[in-house]
Amino acid sequence: MHHISTSVGLLLLITALSTNRDLLAQESVEQAAFLNRWTEALESVSQRVAPSVVRIFVSRRLLPLIVGGSSSSLTREHSSGSGVIVSEDGYVVTNAHVVQNARRIQLLMTSTLDQTAPRKSILKPSGSLIPARIVGIDLETDLAVLQMEEEKLPFLQFSDSDELRQGQIVLAFGSPLGLENSVSLGVVSSVARQLRAEDPMIYIQTDAPINPGNSGGPLVDISGRIIGINTLIFSQSGGNEGIGFAAPSNIVKHVYEEIREVGRVRRSHLGIKVQTITPILSAGLNLTRSWGVVVADVPPGGPASLGGLKTGDLILTLDGRVMENARQFEVNVYSRRPGDLVTLEVLRDSSSLEIQTPVMERPNDLERFIEMSNSEQSLVPRIGIRGVDVTAQIAQLLPSPRKLGGVLVTALSSNTASWDSGPLPGDIIHEINHREVINLSSLRSALVELKPGDPVVIQVLRQGQLMYVAFQID
Repeated sequence: MHHISTSVGLLLLITALSTNRDLLAQESVEQAAFLNRWTEALESVSQRVAPSVVRIFVSRRLLPLIVGGSSSSLTREHSSGSGVIVSEDGYVVTNAHVVQNARRIQLLMTSTLDQTAPRKSILKPSGSLIPARIVGIDLETDLAVLQMEEEKLPFLQFSDSDELRQGQIVLAFGSPLGLENSVSLGVVSSVARQLRAEDPMIYIQTDAPINPGNSGGPLVDISGRIIGINTLIFSQSGGNEGIGFAAPSNIVKHVYEEIREVGRVRRSHLGIKVQTITPILSAGLNLTRSWGVVVADVPPGGPASLGGLKTGDLILTLDGRVMENARQFEVNVYSRRPGDLVTLEVLRDSSSLEIQTPVMERPNDLERFIEMSNSEQSLVPRIGIRGVDVTAQIAQLLPSPRKLGGVLVTALSSNTASWDSGPLPGDIIHEINHREVINLSSLRSALVELKPGDPVVIQVLRQGQLMYVAFQID
């Protein structure tokens, strides 16, 4: 009897082990199948995205070097970054710092091979270099729009960055450290990171490896849509440490559409001051909630005041979207166009109200002066700018004029093929090669005497500080 029981026990043990091996084998097969599907999905995304990613080559002219007390000739700097094609007719989005002050811009597209042809080598031939021009630069968001004279190009669509969630898988494309057409994988670490207090920009934080050269390349979701533009990294070593930041796609899309349509970004606002509700602020004001947005100031006579908005109102929604903090509110208003009506749901005491109010263009936006300089009289073709005289009336509209006189740079002229290393929109020109600039007429007179290749040193007032910009005249 004991012998029989032992035999049955061994049989049961052997059966159990056999069954366990079968289960483990089945589980291993399922895991392998899942990994294969996951790998194939990443390969598919990479193949779809890569043809729309470009490497950007930039040539700049720098200040003359001082050697032994004398000035040497102007030096050149060559750098590269990344960009992404966002339209079939050749519009490209990148970072402003990638192309700012460029004398010449060329784009290298990824070589597109027939995917059905048999592969003979894993090394692909280089694509062709295509010249590009700057359509517009927006320094506040560090974004720029370029255009190349090509058609029927592969391009990527924008995703809705407001729908992004922490932990979502993303891929970063670009040319880090000059390594063309690279892709890295990571997750969204934070959906809205504000790097400094009162910073007008928010960023997507990701641990997808981003290095120098990735700037301007797309951060995409697993569907291959743009959810951000890689912009900067936090690093003690100078390389990737898993803390990268990308401009959210909704901001990028708005900047791109504005620059493409009117050549600049019009920034909208409601003429009110809002603040994020904190627990302390809520307790001190005896508010009914400890989060959200409270109206701190409504200047009289503005559209919000005329619409009925009052100090102390809690803004619950903007066009149906729940408002969680002041920055979210400002970004959502910013994406509206001047004249658009927005609907606010507000809580006043214990009553819920619906208020409609038009948005207006931010009055302290220097780029608005471009509308004053659309005539040929404002054009200074030798340095590729448009400008207006800084009269007493104009000076009152500027945030930090140091003195009357000078020329306010409103835009680069549309007939220039490159973004010169000279003044930028918002700069006030006061001197050129030590000659005082009082107005456009005196600026043109100083430029007439210069021959092609002559050095030009312009003193400008930029963001309240005097500085020199130098280049050679064309």
